[in-house]
Amino acid sequence: MRQNNKTLYYLRNYLEFWIPDWCYQTKLKWLLTVVTDSELDKRVNYYNKLNEPVKLPEETATIAEFFKAIPNERRTYFFDAYESIRYFDKSYCFKTVFGDLVQVPPQPSIVKSRPILGDNQNSVLLNLNKIRHFAFVTDKISTQDKLSKLVWRGNAFIHRQNRIGFLRSYFGNPLCNIGKVNKTNDYADQWLVEPLAINEQLKYKYILSLEGNDVATNLKWVMSSNSVAVMPQPKYETWFMEGTLIPDFHYVRINDDYSDLEERINYYEKHPLELREIIENAHRHVSQFLNSHKERVIALWVLKKYFALTQAIQ
Repeated sequence: MRQNNKTLYYLRNYLEFWIPDWCYQTKLKWLLTVVTDSELDKRVNYYNKLNEPVKLPEETATIAEFFKAIPNERRTYFFDAYESIRYFDKSYCFKTVFGDLVQVPPQPSIVKSRPILGDNQNSVLLNLNKIRHFAFVTDKISTQDKLSKLVWRGNAFIHRQNRIGFLRSYFGNPLCNIGKVNKTNDYADQWLVEPLAINEQLKYKYILSLEGNDVATNLKWVMSSNSVAVMPQPKYETWFMEGTLIPDFHYVRINDDYSDLEERINYYEKHPLELREIIENAHRHVSQFLNSHKERVIALWVLKKYFALTQAIQ
């Protein structure tokens, strides 16, 4: 199982934080030339949809000012942003909005997540908070050897009506092993169950993926497994490009009200070859994110385009 180790993550980032920025800036020109394939431009323009110059507000902080202003905020968002931004001149200005975003900011900003539909070009995606979101697994259980049931564990609060609605409809259903793991001291606690480790969830053929504050955190590791993600069509996306996922090609799509869940599971139980094709397509989608060097270069191109269009920098 390939999960991220937080201790190693922070240790590496704190050590790299003290390396002078000029060591990175001298590599920038070279790094921008080492990956040249058709996928690069496509992904850069997907993450950064800006297509014409735009002026940032005069009060926008420079890179130097921004990171000096939050010395005590050295958490995952900080380190993941700094990992790429430090390659650029500290006099450049930029805006960022950290957190689980479901709205588009008024000015072009570096964000982790954005709505898929509508005009979202002011949301420029970087791979932020990846210690939590970008975890993949090595699944040694073949699909045919898994339990023919749906599994899900996650947080469910009253304000997350999509998750409450699913629990209300399917908790106790013989096709499902589902439940919430956070105690809230309200009526939702009727669906409270013990947590289930990822390696236990991998014993199930179908794994539910439900959006939370923004995207579904488990979608990345589910799509890297030999199980299949079951979910409504996503409304938000991150660096994982959830907006490019095709229903019943990368995942098993269910209605937004979940009314066809049993029908969809029963269908794929009778069509195992179609299910296997979906899982293989999911693996192909995941594979494009596994080359860490290439991911770094794509992030640098995303930022270069951002600075070029917001500050006329070539």
